[in-house]
Amino acid sequence: MGLLILLLFLTAPILIGIFLYNNLIDRKNRVEQAESDIDVQLKKRFELIPNLVETVKAYMKHERETLVHSQSYVHATKEAE
Repeated sequence: MGLLILLLFLTAPILIGIFLYNNLIDRKNRVEQAESDIDVQLKKRFELIPNLVETVKAYMKHERETLVHSQSYVHATKEAE
């Protein structure tokens, strides 16, 4: 009986230590995975910036053409009066 209690007192800290170590490793892996996910999202965002710039340039060209056409229309109607 005494040997069983002694064995329990010796193995309990070892088992707790193993559990805590595994828990710490799991948390470290989660942090690394989260950092990796953030890096992937930032890379995707960075790669989309040139597409956004090109889209804005195309929209500016469209707006400029629309403005020129509307101004020429206004000038034409004023001259016609």
